[in-house]
Amino acid sequence: MKDLKLYSMKKVEIIVRGEDIDFVIDILERAGISGYTIFHNLSGKGSHGFHEGHLLFNEEDTLVMVVSVMPEEKALSILEGLTPFLNKHSGVVFISDTMVSRLEKFKR
Repeated sequence: MKDLKLYSMKKVEIIVRGEDIDFVIDILERAGISGYTIFHNLSGKGSHGFHEGHLLFNEEDTLVMVVSVMPEEKALSILEGLTPFLNKHSGVVFISDTMVSRLEKFKR
């Protein structure tokens, strides 16, 4: 790639129970986030103990992770919208610095 230019953005990773995914998607879409990736059936261990992925017939009891890249101001807006929810429900949010090469994909 000739003259590749990179732009600073924030990567937001949200892990919640499967039953709460619609709430997370609603927050993202209300904030104008145009793209995200959803990972279902996560396994892992956290403060609530071990969570097993791939439960048969019930995706609502599994963990789900939503990953998106956005400008910092939108990441802060997402965090503000999720904080009251996460104060009452299981879940976690990670926000980290990242770089993108196609800024127009993330500024919509």
